[in-house]
Amino acid sequence: MQFSFRLPVATHVLLCLDKFQGVEKTTSTFLAGSVNVNPVIIRKILGRLKAAGLVAVTPGVGGATLTRDPKDITLGDVFQAVEDEAELFHFQEHPNPNCPVGRSIQRVLVPKLAQAKAAMLAELKAVTLAELAAAVDGDTPL
Repeated sequence: MQFSFRLPVATHVLLCLDKFQGVEKTTSTFLAGSVNVNPVIIRKILGRLKAAGLVAVTPGVGGATLTRDPKDITLGDVFQAVEDEAELFHFQEHPNPNCPVGRSIQRVLVPKLAQAKAAMLAELKAVTLAELAAAVDGDTPL
């Protein structure tokens, strides 16, 4: 199973904003160079992060900045900002009601997948941007 690449890219961007604040102008072009993607992708990610209140973006070549202390931003916050998380798992909408598996699959599987999603979100909420930044700097292992 493959999830969206937005969470890793957004985390990379936030770590760059933390690391380079006051050192470099953190434009979408600069950030795209670090992530090694097109600046358009970075602008889309920044738009979602801005809408979630995690970054401020100055139009033009002003760059972006964090709006919260890195210790107050979790991977859960980032996930909720950039992922379309309404449903992590998609079911076939109309399984065969005449099949014993088809008529039961959603009733049987939905609660288990909801538990898995809750566990994943709990793990993401336990990791802060500050912890990741310290690991990037080599100060602490994760």
